[in-house]
Amino acid sequence: MNVIKVSARSRTAAVAGAIAGVMREIGRAEVQAIGAGAVNQAIKAIVIAKGYLAEEGVQIVCDPSFVEVDIDDQERTAIRIVVEPKNAS
Repeated sequence: MNVIKVSARSRTAAVAGAIAGVMREIGRAEVQAIGAGAVNQAIKAIVIAKGYLAEEGVQIVCDPSFVEVDIDDQERTAIRIVVEPKNAS
């Protein structure tokens, strides 16, 4: 599964559209952000996507976790947020 990577400069509406689109296609989306600004944009995008999906009768839940990623040969800690339908098992 592709991870939706969010930066502090990401447009929330564009990220929200990507999240909603992946949810429609696959039923599960993973969003990854490094840094406070990026996490802020990611959370706002998830809230917007929640509204898009609610119009279609889909309720979502989020499961955040820390994950180590390599960027330019340096290990960084990112926050990964898994977005799933509320009644998923």
